[in-house]
Order: sequence, then C-alpha cells, then structure tokens
Amino acid sequence: MDELGFPVMALAALLLLLVLALVAFGVRRFQLRRTLGTFDASLCLAPGKWEMGIGRYADKHLEWLRLFSLSPRPRRRYLRSSLELKGWRQPTEQERPKVQPGAVVAMLTYEGQDLLLAMNFEVYAGLSAWLEAGPVIGIGTWR
Repeated sequence: MDELGFPVMALAALLLLLVLALVAFGVRRFQLRRTLGTFDASLCLAPGKWEMGIGRYADKHLEWLRLFSLSPRPRRRYLRSSLELKGWRQPTEQERPKVQPGAVVAMLTYEGQDLLLAMNFEVYAGLSAWLEAGPVIGIGTWR
C-alpha cells in the first residue's frame, strides 16, 4: 500500500492544483466582466498574431488584459490622448477564426504604431464615443 500511496497522493495534489487554477481563471474572468467599462476584445500587434483578452476603460488609459492569465494588472496600457481611431472593417478570411464571432476590427494608431482591436460593433461605438469625449485641455482640442 505504501508503494502506491505516494504516486496517488502526488496525482491527487496535481489534480487539486489544476482545479484551483481553473477556479482562479473563472473568478478572475467573472470579476473583470462585472467591472464597469470592460469588454471582450482581441488584440493584434504583429500581422496575423491575435491575442484574446479583455479591454477596460480607465480615466486616462485604455487597458488590455490577457484572457488566459491570473494577473490583475493589465498587459498593455494605451494613453487615451495618444490613441487615434482610424475606423473599422470586417475581419478578413484569415482573421475570422482568430477573433470572436460577429466582431469588427477597429483600426487605431498609438504613438505612430498601428493597432488592431477586434470587438463587437456596439463596443466599437462605445470606444469611439469614449475617445471623442476625452477631457478638454485646450480650446477646441484635448490632445
């Protein structure tokens, strides 16, 4: 019985860790989605490399968190005043399997770098409004 006891205990501990990790992923996702100003979005920085995640509007930043991570901190932060919205388009045939169903691709520029965010059209409308309604610093412009 002792010969079989250690491998069974090790396997049970490994299974328990796996279950706890899955529960932690679920709790994190649930808490992020409950928070006001969050939305599902896929991010593309390099051509053809999409990452699923969650976008979050902050006061002066657009934050992007990886979907499969336990970290509560955003992976990327984009200063609101440096983001420029170029429009939206439908995903290409190559992009369609890599983004969520029914998504549109928002084309943005951040400090001279092109940035693509795939999201639902309703979320795109909210992003557009959030960018346009930025705080006014000068007369007629807020940048």
